Amino acid sequence: VLTGSNNEDILAKKYRVRLSGIDCPESKMPFGQEAKQQLVKLVEGKCLVIHVYTEDRYGRLVGDIHCNGKFVQEIMLKKGCAWHYAAYDKRPELIKWENAARAARVGLWASPNPEKPWEWRKNKRNGN
Repeated sequence: VLTGSNNEDILAKKYRVRLSGIDCPESKMPFGQEAKQQLVKLVEGKCLVIHVYTEDRYGRLVGDIHCNGKFVQEIMLKKGCAWHYAAYDKRPELIKWENAARAARVGLWASPNPEKPWEWRKNKRNGN
């Protein structure tokens, strides 16, 4: 990120960004490690363009991420590495990309009935 009027100052800081509109499996869930590896492969060490919408209650930025002209959420959904998080984002293209991955049975959709991450987290909080 460039700052200042002369574009010579470079801000080097790490940010935690939650991908808007999708929810990936937690690392201890089935397909969690694969989803994490896919995301790391997409963004690690790359120049990213992030459109920030808000900050969540955990202090993370919530936004869309583009890397080399590719929409990261689109790739994660199409590869079956995430669920569309319909409770927080109603964009029809997200639904379309998840449905395409489900139909092709790719990624987490190869499993007949994968547990949704928000249900998994709720069960963990309730001691199940």
